[in-house]
Amino acid sequence: MQGFIRFSFITAILCLASCSVHPSDFTRDQRKTLAATRWQIGKTTSYNPSYKRLKYPKGDVPIEEGVCTDVIVRTLRKSHKIDLQKEIHEDMSTNFDAYPALWGLTAPDYNIDHRRVPNIQAYFVRMGWNLPLDQVKINYQPGDIITCAISGVTPHIMIVSDRKGISGHWALIHNVGIGVIENDVLFNEKITGPLTGHYRISNKPL
Repeated sequence: MQGFIRFSFITAILCLASCSVHPSDFTRDQRKTLAATRWQIGKTTSYNPSYKRLKYPKGDVPIEEGVCTDVIVRTLRKSHKIDLQKEIHEDMSTNFDAYPALWGLTAPDYNIDHRRVPNIQAYFVRMGWNLPLDQVKINYQPGDIITCAISGVTPHIMIVSDRKGISGHWALIHNVGIGVIENDVLFNEKITGPLTGHYRISNKPL
């Protein structure tokens, strides 16, 4: 990632305003999702995109490290009891052609498939969790998952926070290269690049 982009993400951490929204204003789903996401701040302190052999199911890299997708995997396991490693692997095993052919694979690989943003996007769409992609602030709610293309190229995934930044938008929680952080970059395409997906996990019981 370019140094300027990384610097921009880091400095944006300091641009969070105090949240005036009371927790009771959110649904149980939102509160559980955000608790599971924010729990990772200060625990995942580095970014390591290297290929790892994982146990299956519920495999994970050490909590101290990971990539942007690991934030989502850990959040959904803890809050919704959804194991994306297992769910994506099982779906790819029977619907391999429904997933992006970007890595030259000829069969599913449960070590890495769920750690790739395009695969998560494909799975979310197949589950019917995708929402319209727009620039309407009110349509983005705490606990939503959004994807973008940093510099127009690099896939990235984030969770909408329940705190607002000085921009007036909800902040985002994600790992963009320095561990899990929370910062004010929603709709800031100079930093995140264009948004590429908007999802809400709404039809799985907690």
